[in-house]
Amino acid sequence: QVQLVESGGGLVQAGGSLRLSCAASGRTFSRHYMGWFRQAPGKEREFIAAIGWNSGNTYYADSVKGRFTISRDNAKNTVYLQMNSLKPEDTAVYYCARSEGVATPRELYEYKYWGQGTQVTVSS
Repeated sequence: QVQLVESGGGLVQAGGSLRLSCAASGRTFSRHYMGWFRQAPGKEREFIAAIGWNSGNTYYADSVKGRFTISRDNAKNTVYLQMNSLKPEDTAVYYCARSEGVATPRELYEYKYWGQGTQVTVSS
């Protein structure tokens, strides 16, 4: 059973930064795309960023491009999301997920395993 555990969320002022981490169990971490999603109250879960096996391919939602950076360390089975210039509208629960495919890394249905989420709150 694959387990994903996010950490690093918290309360930050607008303009600040946070770094989320997601530690994955299992031996095949390096063979899977990984993604970050978020869900704000009353809204659907939305794609934020994804990264390919060896970090060669990265994908971002327009809303975070230039502010967020996804990265991974396959030796540590960990994927990161560096979030800079945070805005109040970035407030949400952030989830990491492991993809079982590569065709559409921006789509939720590509991802089979999900973490429990970590809360990010950005105050104005």
